[in-house]
Amino acid sequence: MTNFIIKTHRKDTVYNKPHLFVLNKGMNSGKPQKEQFTNSFVIIFEKKEDCENIFFVAYSLWQTKFWHQFLIGSEIPFLRLPDFKKEFNSQARLMMVEHEQHLKNVEALKLLEKKEKQYKEDMNLINDLRRAILYRYCRK
Repeated sequence: MTNFIIKTHRKDTVYNKPHLFVLNKGMNSGKPQKEQFTNSFVIIFEKKEDCENIFFVAYSLWQTKFWHQFLIGSEIPFLRLPDFKKEFNSQARLMMVEHEQHLKNVEALKLLEKKEKQYKEDMNLINDLRRAILYRYCRK
């Protein structure tokens, strides 16, 4: 099992080891990202491979809205650090039990992410072409 440390991120803190940030406020709580969020937890790892593997565990928990059941607060919902630590550790352990299957899932998710990015770029090009044609058409 991968070893990692979870703590509350402090603004302007620099982390030397591989790390990822997890949003802890709002309806997107649990969203992982490589760049820091203002309101976030930081997960610090010993190895870069562990960071990559756990990123996709966190990503899948966020996408399935796993953290919504732990949100507290009426105006701006948020995750508590003890709840996050407890549940994240147990879920990560559970999801990493079949390591080979986990690695296959991570590769599939990476491929889908790459395809999604390419699709968005293609849609932007199509929209640019459409605008150019319409602009040319209206200028006559």
